[in-house]
Amino acid sequence: MTSSRNRHRIVTAFFVTVSFCLPFSGAFAADEQALLDDLATAGPEQAAEIEDRLAREWSKSGSAAMDLLLQRGRDALEAGDLDAAIEHFTALTDHAPDFAEGWNMRATAFFQKEQMGLALADLTQALSLNPNHFGAIIGLAVILEQTGYPEDALEAYRTVQSIHPHQEQVATAIERLEVEVGGQDI
Repeated sequence: MTSSRNRHRIVTAFFVTVSFCLPFSGAFAADEQALLDDLATAGPEQAAEIEDRLAREWSKSGSAAMDLLLQRGRDALEAGDLDAAIEHFTALTDHAPDFAEGWNMRATAFFQKEQMGLALADLTQALSLNPNHFGAIIGLAVILEQTGYPEDALEAYRTVQSIHPHQEQVATAIERLEVEVGGQDI
């Protein structure tokens, strides 16, 4: 019988594989790709503006009703009402399963409730729909680090850095994990 730790490691390895290797399956506008290209080469001043523009693009579901569910979930999350946030985000993911931001936001709520397995499952879905979602990848990295997988967390942070080189928290995490991992190949 597989131990709980080994089973968790297998699930994590699968999750990382799915997150970083699946081809992009969602609708992705050419202007979003242009923004990502600009983000990769922008200076620090321009990067913040480009990040905001991407966040606005990624928050558009294409439906006013779904956008309202997203906003209600975010409002509940901000108010600290995690159960209500999860309800709104669950309705959103049920009705708009191809909308990556719904999955990402529900993962955030699950993370705040310390339900890491559910958060990981939602991040898997978000990243299968939008593998360039650096916020979701950061969420993945944080969970991997907190659950004892520093090598995988380091790989995730490096992926974020390749997409968005001006994330200070990512650079700090990479430095910290490089010391912890001790230069091991990942």
